[in-house]
Amino acid sequence: MGDPRIIVALDFPSAEQALALTAKLHPALCRVKVGKELFTAAGPQVVEKIMGKGFEIFLDLKFHDIRSTVANACKAAAGLGVWMMNVHALGERRMLSAAREPVPVGPTKLIAVPLPPTLEHGNLTCLGRN
Repeated sequence: MGDPRIIVALDFPSAEQALALTAKLHPALCRVKVGKELFTAAGPQVVEKIMGKGFEIFLDLKFHDIRSTVANACKAAAGLGVWMMNVHALGERRMLSAAREPVPVGPTKLIAVPLPPTLEHGNLTCLGRN
């Protein structure tokens, strides 16, 4: 069928809810996104369970921290076998380079998110003021 272009967000507070939705989906037709809420609630085990059903996972955790922490988090995420993960592009260049280093070329995609979609220009302006 090729690479599915649809990514279904599993934005749920529990593994049970996420797994219930994946039971209604077909891995050949879509990929799924596991974000901070689900990952914090259910951990890497939910990623493993969903991958066990044949789904490719976009791990949407927007890593942003000191270089070594981001690099180690990316290494751990790649070790889970996720299809794609992201880092926050507001991190400095060396952090972004450190994030790429432990991720094998090919099997896991690493993308950078420049700004959250909800961050508007007015919010950016107020960040520079006390």
